[in-house]
Amino acid sequence: MKIQHWWMMLMLIVLCVSCKDDKSDTDSQAYDPSKPVVVSDFTPKEGGASQRLVIYGDNFGNDPSRIKVTIGGKNAPVIGVNNQSLYCMVPAKAYDGDIEVYILDEKGDEIASAGAEEIFVYQKKMLVSSFLGEMYENNTKYDIINGPFGACGGFEKMEWFTFDPMNHNHLYITGYEKSIRMVDFEKEYVSTFVSGVPKPSANGIPCINFTLDGDMIVTHDQSNDTQPGNYLLTRASGFTAMSPLANGRGTRAAAVHPVNGEYYFAFYNTGMVWRGEVNSTSAVNVFRVPNASVRIFIIIHPTGNYAYIIVNNRQYIMRTDYNWTTKTFTEPYLVIGQDNKKGHQDGVGSNTLMNEPQQGVFVKNPDYEGEDDEYDFYFTDKLNHVVRKLTPQGRVSTFAGNPGVEGYKDGDLRLDALFRAPAGMIYDEERQCFYIGDTNNHRIRKIAYEE
Repeated sequence: MKIQHWWMMLMLIVLCVSCKDDKSDTDSQAYDPSKPVVVSDFTPKEGGASQRLVIYGDNFGNDPSRIKVTIGGKNAPVIGVNNQSLYCMVPAKAYDGDIEVYILDEKGDEIASAGAEEIFVYQKKMLVSSFLGEMYENNTKYDIINGPFGACGGFEKMEWFTFDPMNHNHLYITGYEKSIRMVDFEKEYVSTFVSGVPKPSANGIPCINFTLDGDMIVTHDQSNDTQPGNYLLTRASGFTAMSPLANGRGTRAAAVHPVNGEYYFAFYNTGMVWRGEVNSTSAVNVFRVPNASVRIFIIIHPTGNYAYIIVNNRQYIMRTDYNWTTKTFTEPYLVIGQDNKKGHQDGVGSNTLMNEPQQGVFVKNPDYEGEDDEYDFYFTDKLNHVVRKLTPQGRVSTFAGNPGVEGYKDGDLRLDALFRAPAGMIYDEERQCFYIGDTNNHRIRKIAYEE
């Protein structure tokens, strides 16, 4: 794949140089109406949207504005042309794969054309798109609105995404010190969730989770040791009846074990992780991470065999394995990243670098079927403005976005897509897609195979 990429870049350079040279010999390279247009070949033979494509032939001319290319009936942006070859980009949804080259006159009318004998094999690929949220005035302003999809304004802050396990059409989004929003896929409506939840404050609500019985756990990052750090809101009451769980200030997480049902939470000031029961206000300390004053997020593997401890403001992720005999997690160890060293570097273990990793999600990989661990782990790398992927073997790669480059752009995962501080994220198993809380674009972005 890398070889193909660099080969394409070389072709583009050749085309650009050729086009530049053509300026001194325009007549010899311009389209000749007395000769036919010929398409003889193209490369590569297969690919998806945003794939760079070189088409070979004759009498294409030397003016990109006077040439049109369609693939599968869709317009393909032309990047460069030098009479016997042209460089273009495969458009989205070019399913039929037939390639046509058209020469245009000064008015943009077609005056000659030719087609390739061979069909380009179009492959569906994952793309980034904008799912919900709107901004205006050159992407600088937005409104907070309860309303239907397409008229729900922007999202103020998106720290954590959680699906209701008993109603997969309800997606909850915490805004920390901002409001909690609820996306209703069935009604296609976005609302503000307020029932029974402690009022967001300067120290807010970092996450929401659910017990095995479907009750809601709301984490409250507050500054008093004698006040609850988590609350239980019962489903039977419509999430209005609220009871306190364990006390503690700086509570940052609430993760429920998917088999045994106990929950785990962490304190900012001490870096300690605690184990609690959902029917009790007591809790026991199980371990602490190497640092204090840390923003911790906990994501438990679907099997319950282990969990990842994301230490957001110290740039590393640890793993803690589950002891099925004692029914608790054990002392954690480093998986990726380096303590307090910001940057972006793919690789393995401590050779990797991140810049505020935040929410992550386990996604089953069919290629791993029959192996001990069948899940990859995807997570947002907030201030690198990307989404990363961690394999069971500990290898990190960049899944979507351009490292260190913030912006707003849909399209190919790596070639086009830009984010601006992605934070919350989740995988929708029913709809087979990711939802990304693109914080500073105030939108929910979607990553899915094109339809």
